[in-house]
Amino acid sequence: MREEVVIPGCFLGESVTAGEGTFVEENRVYSMVYGLVKRDKKEVEVIPLSGKYLPKAGDLVIGKVIESTFSMWIMDINSPYEGLLRLSNYPKRIEKEDMQKEMRVGEMVITRIKEVEFPMRINLAMDDRKCAVIREGVVIEITHTKIPRVIGKGGSMINLIKKKIGCNIFIGQNGRIWLSGSDEKIELAAETILKIEREAHANRLADRIDRFIRERKKGKGKNAK
Repeated sequence: MREEVVIPGCFLGESVTAGEGTFVEENRVYSMVYGLVKRDKKEVEVIPLSGKYLPKAGDLVIGKVIESTFSMWIMDINSPYEGLLRLSNYPKRIEKEDMQKEMRVGEMVITRIKEVEFPMRINLAMDDRKCAVIREGVVIEITHTKIPRVIGKGGSMINLIKKKIGCNIFIGQNGRIWLSGSDEKIELAAETILKIEREAHANRLADRIDRFIRERKKGKGKNAK
C-alpha cells in the first residue's frame, strides 16, 4: 500500500480522534507537520519525517530567545514552530521596557508548553517551579526521540548518571538538556548522554553506561597522578 505523505494544514478527516502530529478545527482533523499518515479505525496521526520536536501541551522544554517584541518573547524551541511567551505568562509583573533586562536575545530558558493553537501558534508559560532563565552551566542538544532512553524506565538511566557523576541535569522534552556543576562533571555528563544517543538501541544499555562512566573516571584519576 502506498504511504500517504502530507504537509502542514492537509485535511485528514472528520469525526475521528486526532492523534500526534495533528490538530482539530470545527471537528475536522488536519496535519500539523510534514510526515507520514498512520490511520486506524478510530484515530489518525502523522509521524514527522524530520527530527524536529513536535510541541505538546504540558511539556517542559528549553527555549532560546530569538526576539523580543513589545509584548512577548519569541523562542526557538527546536521545533518547526516558534514558541511565544507573552508578558501575561511571565511569572512576575514587569514593564515592557524592562523585557530585555529579564531575558536577553540568545539566552536559554526553561519554559512550559501552555497550549498549541491552530495552526502553528505555540504559547509558552513559566508557571512551573522548574521554569527559569539559564545563566550557568551548559545546554547540549540531542535527537528528541532519544530523550526517553536518557531518562530510562522510571528515571533509572538519568538517576544513574546523576549518582555516578554528581552533575545537576534538567531534561527538556524538545531534546535540549541543561547540565550544571564543575567543568569536569559537565564534560563527563555530556559525553555520557551523547553515548546514550548513539547507542540508544543497544541491549543492556544501563550496564554499558555504568561501565563507561567508571572507566572514564578511572582514566581521569590516572591522568591526574
